[in-house]
Amino acid sequence: MPSDDAELSSITTALDELRRRITTLAERNAGSDDETIAQGLFDVERTLGEALRRLARLARA
Repeated sequence: MPSDDAELSSITTALDELRRRITTLAERNAGSDDETIAQGLFDVERTLGEALRRLARLARA
């Protein structure tokens, strides 16, 4: 359905932007006194990457 395709594309774009912002924060906090924050952010980044791959598969289906 075309409207669903557009919605999936919009969601994918938004998630990708969030992933990039989280990556930037994680890299900024890496090597700081509290590595826990950076590690948690990298975990979130990885999860968003997985979500983006799943959305891409759905868009191709």
